[in-house]
Amino acid sequence: MAENSEDRAKSKQVGALRGLWPFMLPYKGLLIAALLALVFTAGISLVMPLAVRRVIDGFSSSADALLDKYFLAAMGVAVLLALGTGLRYFLVTRLGERVVADIREAVFDRVIGMSPAFYEKIMTGEVLSRITTDTTLILSVIGSSVSVALRNALILIGGTIMLLFTSAKLTGLVLLIVPVVMIPIIVLGRRMRVLSRENQDWIAKSSGKASEALLSVQTVQAFTHEDPSRETFREVTEESFRSAQKRITTRALMTMIVITLIFSGVVGVLWIGARDVRADEMSIGALVQFVIYAIMTAGAVGALSEIWSELQRAAGATERLVELLRAEDAVNDPEAPKTLAKPVRGAIRFDDVTFRYPARPEHIALDGVTLDVQPGETVALVGPSGAGKSTIIQLLQRFYDPNAGSVSIDGMDLRDLARDDFRRHVALVPQDAVIFADTARENIRFGRLDATDAEVEAAAKAAAAHEFLTKLPEGYDSYVGERGVMLSGGQKQRIAIARAILRDAPILLLDEATSALDAESERAVQSAVDTMAHGRTTIIIAHRLSTVKKADRIVVFEDGRIVAQGTHDELVAEGGLYARLARLQFTDGIAAE
Repeated sequence: MAENSEDRAKSKQVGALRGLWPFMLPYKGLLIAALLALVFTAGISLVMPLAVRRVIDGFSSSADALLDKYFLAAMGVAVLLALGTGLRYFLVTRLGERVVADIREAVFDRVIGMSPAFYEKIMTGEVLSRITTDTTLILSVIGSSVSVALRNALILIGGTIMLLFTSAKLTGLVLLIVPVVMIPIIVLGRRMRVLSRENQDWIAKSSGKASEALLSVQTVQAFTHEDPSRETFREVTEESFRSAQKRITTRALMTMIVITLIFSGVVGVLWIGARDVRADEMSIGALVQFVIYAIMTAGAVGALSEIWSELQRAAGATERLVELLRAEDAVNDPEAPKTLAKPVRGAIRFDDVTFRYPARPEHIALDGVTLDVQPGETVALVGPSGAGKSTIIQLLQRFYDPNAGSVSIDGMDLRDLARDDFRRHVALVPQDAVIFADTARENIRFGRLDATDAEVEAAAKAAAAHEFLTKLPEGYDSYVGERGVMLSGGQKQRIAIARAILRDAPILLLDEATSALDAESERAVQSAVDTMAHGRTTIIIAHRLSTVKKADRIVVFEDGRIVAQGTHDELVAEGGLYARLARLQFTDGIAAE
């Protein structure tokens, strides 16, 4: 923990903003144009006090015509400043929006391909917070803070030079104030860095808690857990507020101290300057010029002290996004992936596979499992919950890699293949059907995006979904709500089965595919599954033994091991675990739950 804390402390440096450079590099032209506009406006700003001095001194020493020219020149400078500022805003804001859009896309591209092991360590809501809240902070910095900071830095440097030309004596006195001003900026700035990162962490946790509760809102309400959920969210949000309050207090204190020190020093210097005017050692115009430059320089220092805290917050946000982009995944494609021979036959082999989930290393999920599934064979996996059945499907899709042994398709180790290559040849019907916030038609088409409407409807008919889909308000084009909230559990399951049918893959994985169906729908879907399984390598996981009796082979799992294999009749005759399960579930051959 100590080492981790040290790493996090180092990451709070504003230098973390260097992580944005790869995203800005493709837009060098836009960046250079923005910088030129910024330099132009800063230069115009520095010219303004010279024009003011000419006007003031011209009252007493110039003719009316020359005085008019001074005023006209001052107006021209003001117009140029307005044009330059507008151009700077347009270029910088456009650059910020473009870079942030690229960052969001890059982060999403990265996390959407991460294996499930990654999401065992981080909440989905926190990832979403980084994509939204953190990128908004970065947009604020690129589109505003950095631009303002650079402009003020130029004004600070240029203003200091002009102060020296105006009055070296008064400038020397002003420079004596600088070390005094820098002390609170440095001391309180360190505190700001700590609080900025802490605040962003609490915001992410708050988003994670909200996302978790809202995605499971029906379960929360069913168990009357609304008040505890509210309390948990309130606690995390209040911690976020308290953290923000500390950050705001520190920033306010730093701002007050810096402004007080700056303007106290400026007032003192001006007092000396006024006495020089009285002694005819400098003109009124020169003093006014010095005053304007002093105010501009002091304002620049004050602005930089405020922007500094914004840069620190953005540095923390950048670091958190870069963490996602650089996150190491437990499962990666090989540098030179091999390809499956076409057509894919669908032969599956688990060779002495041992596996433990990263989140539960003390529990062995599979213990030396060897399993061969022939092309076109239908194999059913049965056994108690936690016996290792679903782990077989997880490893077969290479969501995880085995700790020992290998998993292969058509004799090729999955670790030698690109994941999206072999997954194209696998169709999955999960236990919990995933329905997207789209139409029923597009949810089915998710299985194969180039499918025609006729193919989508044929798949729905095969999955016994056509009848209920045509009764929806807009038929297949009806919006089904987030996570399919407008559908029953059985309807969602049939859409998931239609999706798998549409995929038309040589390997079919059914994880409790009929668990959410009523008896009539189950018979219809079972018939569809039997038809779909014909000629395909099919692995079925089911607790209801009535759904696996027709399988070519039944494999019985217990405590992560295969304890028996055979047909239904062979296993019943053999006795053991399967026979016990069969006695519990069957009465005169009728399934009972």
